[in-house]
Amino acid sequence: MKISFHGAARSVTGSRHLIQSGGTRVLLDCGLFQGRRQEADWKNRRLGFEAKSVDAVLLSHAHIDHSGALPALAKQGFSGKVHATRATGHLTEMMLEDSARIQESDCEYVNKKERRRGQARLEPYYGSEDVRAITKRLVGVRYDDAFQVRPRLKASFHDAGHILGSAAIKLIVTAGGSTTTVLYTGDLGRKQMPILRDPAPPPPCDVLIIESTYGDRLHSEGREETKQKAQGLVAHAVAHRSKIIVPAFAVGRTQDLVVWIKELVKEGRIEPLPIYIDSPMAVKATEVFRRHPECYDKETYRILTSEGDPFVARYIRYVSSVQESQKLNSLKGPCVIIAASGMCEGGRVLHHLKHAIQDEANIIAIVGFQAEHTLGRKLVEGWDTVPIFGVPTPRRARVVRFNGLSAHADRDDLLTYVRAISPAPGKIFIVHGEERQSCSLAMAIRAEHPRVDVVVPDLGAIYEL
Repeated sequence: MKISFHGAARSVTGSRHLIQSGGTRVLLDCGLFQGRRQEADWKNRRLGFEAKSVDAVLLSHAHIDHSGALPALAKQGFSGKVHATRATGHLTEMMLEDSARIQESDCEYVNKKERRRGQARLEPYYGSEDVRAITKRLVGVRYDDAFQVRPRLKASFHDAGHILGSAAIKLIVTAGGSTTTVLYTGDLGRKQMPILRDPAPPPPCDVLIIESTYGDRLHSEGREETKQKAQGLVAHAVAHRSKIIVPAFAVGRTQDLVVWIKELVKEGRIEPLPIYIDSPMAVKATEVFRRHPECYDKETYRILTSEGDPFVARYIRYVSSVQESQKLNSLKGPCVIIAASGMCEGGRVLHHLKHAIQDEANIIAIVGFQAEHTLGRKLVEGWDTVPIFGVPTPRRARVVRFNGLSAHADRDDLLTYVRAISPAPGKIFIVHGEERQSCSLAMAIRAEHPRVDVVVPDLGAIYEL
């Protein structure tokens, strides 16, 4: 059996991990890279393997850095099935349609400017027809149900607690009279977060492929500290009649924020102020959340069944049309605008940042991990001038980071997950983390499990087991 890594190796985005055994090739995730525009563009136009040779895809969850290159896979000749949990299947279909629209819109916007400079035309990675081609191959599976992927490959999905439908994937490979169990975490969530159940305990495995987004750090900000920080920001916005711009993934983070804001209002910590969810995809994604209460934790399920819709309030408005979105740019505060993308690499949030970033009264609230070289990372690092649609733009708005709202497991959570696997895996691959995070987690695991072979693979590396 061979495992090769074609994305999210010593980096956070573009998860693509290929398993080969006995002539069968199965891909774990197929995501888009995000980061430096030219570098990401080059990687997104080259999968790193021949699409026609892949027999099936197992998809851990719907976020674009894990699912976003699936239409490119279809465009380049993939004809197999894509297996995912049912909630992931529903979310992925919407996210890929939105991804195609955003690419087309962003390319059109950039090309208008580049045409004047005589620059080459930018083309989207795929179109709506490619999205339709791949979504026809999505097959929904229930949590914990074993299913046959290929004659000698079985798989099952286990709740990862990261976003709706997210799963760790267990793959049982039979070859040459022996059986090898591979466990791929996808992105692991945290305990006691809004809406979703806690991550399920890991099943036994011989080989573990584990994410390391926060492999070198802890979520030091507690729940109470996070709430106090939010109170201060809202008080500032009310006093200065300013805006709070929140870049957030349309799936997962946006729904978490809605529930969290409602909790703050209910506790009397903040006064209701206009909240605009500016994302057609977030509107659709919230509908999918309503359709999958089987993924909820007990508290959210109780609210759904006894108090009504957890995602609705009189001061929360969901924005779909382009015209209504554009009106928000001239709107006077105080208000909160939540818009995708979460790393500020595309979508409506770029337009809101363009109009709000030069006003020192405004606030940009960062609520999730920002990959290296993304606009979101530049904001977190405090750049005074940032590129928006390729144009250097002075930043005067205040940037505030919320570590307590992350949906990713931190270093302690990841180590606890590894400890729970008994007996310990013989080999562990550490992926989906920048080099510093991945190597730090590797050192910690080696210290606790000196007999385990712990590897931080390079991009394109192939390992024979």
